[in-house]
Amino acid sequence: MIWNRLRRARDRPTGTHTQLSDYSNLEQARAAVFERSGWGLRMEWFQPRNAAFWVFWGLVITGGWNAVGIIRSTAAPFASAVEVNSFVLVLYAALFWWITRTMDRYSTLPVSLVVHAFIWGATAATFFMAIYANDAVLSLYGKTFGQSWAADWGAGLTAPITEEVSKGIGLVLLITLAPRIVRTTFDAFILGAFLGLGFQIVEDVLYVAQTAGANFGAQPFLAGFETLILRVTTGVAGHIAYSAIFATGLFLLAGSPAQRRRVGPGILLMLTAVVLHGVWDDLSALTGPLQNWNLVFIAVLTVVVLVVVFRVFRFAVRPERDDLRIVLAPELAAGLLTSDEVNAVVGTRRARRRYIASAGARPARRRRRVLLTAIHDLAEALPQTDDPDHIAFTRQEITRIRTAA
Repeated sequence: MIWNRLRRARDRPTGTHTQLSDYSNLEQARAAVFERSGWGLRMEWFQPRNAAFWVFWGLVITGGWNAVGIIRSTAAPFASAVEVNSFVLVLYAALFWWITRTMDRYSTLPVSLVVHAFIWGATAATFFMAIYANDAVLSLYGKTFGQSWAADWGAGLTAPITEEVSKGIGLVLLITLAPRIVRTTFDAFILGAFLGLGFQIVEDVLYVAQTAGANFGAQPFLAGFETLILRVTTGVAGHIAYSAIFATGLFLLAGSPAQRRRVGPGILLMLTAVVLHGVWDDLSALTGPLQNWNLVFIAVLTVVVLVVVFRVFRFAVRPERDDLRIVLAPELAAGLLTSDEVNAVVGTRRARRRYIASAGARPARRRRRVLLTAIHDLAEALPQTDDPDHIAFTRQEITRIRTAA
């Protein structure tokens, strides 16, 4: 009997064996996340055997050629004024580029893929598809319902459909070019935002060029600058927001290996983007005799759009946060990271600020801020199993930053 007890005690799994088994399970879960989501993969931009490659660049080049011709002919008489105002738009674009890239802080999309989205929005979507489709449909509205009706309602019943669809086609092509990378609704949300950013910037340049000739070109800079200020201040609830919502809905409608197809929510989000876009374009007609309160309606609509975008962002980003937690779980189990650090990296911006503020003194807060960046760098490095030295270096950096005086 004593021998049997000793044998059972000897055969019973020890704590060390259990820990190793748990750690192995965590690593397998992490590998599954990498495989499912395309985490850490890089996009190959040159794909001559992929038909989507030729379609994408053919339409981009054609749209870019049309853009140069249209903007040059419109802006030529007021070139200096348009150039100065366009420089402000470049700074505006850089700001929104940084904000959108900052939002993509979980499973970060490759820069090349983001650039593809911006280029499509700025060229093919705008100057190959939307501009000609809008003109054709507005012409039909004018002939069918009269020019007065078309002036009041035509924009809101045309642009939201043609422009969102043209940007949506860009998302479909990007998915075809990078099917292993664009796997989640959050990927679609971010790409949609960059599609809208490209569209909005070139559209603003065109509007500035057109309005610079107001009042027979008496004050081209001032006329263009007034349009610029209006477009910049309302741009936060413009194409960037509409495209992010529409792209998320389109992706839900299509589905992916990492995202089950959800037809109802997908169609609802797409219709929401179109309706918000249409209300904005027809706001003057909708307000009617209350146009003296137009600025109030603009402010209210802007708030509504921002609330919708924030809700869609929270919906789309939740799976990304869950995946990041799984990716960092083995590092937490190994003792490299603490629970507070993982919660801060995975959590919301408020959670990160709270974690940093709890450090106390300014040098300690700065160190925590750098530490969170280093942990994110580790998450980006972990899929690159063919470069173990880089992974080891990122782990060493975390230890060095945490223990630095």
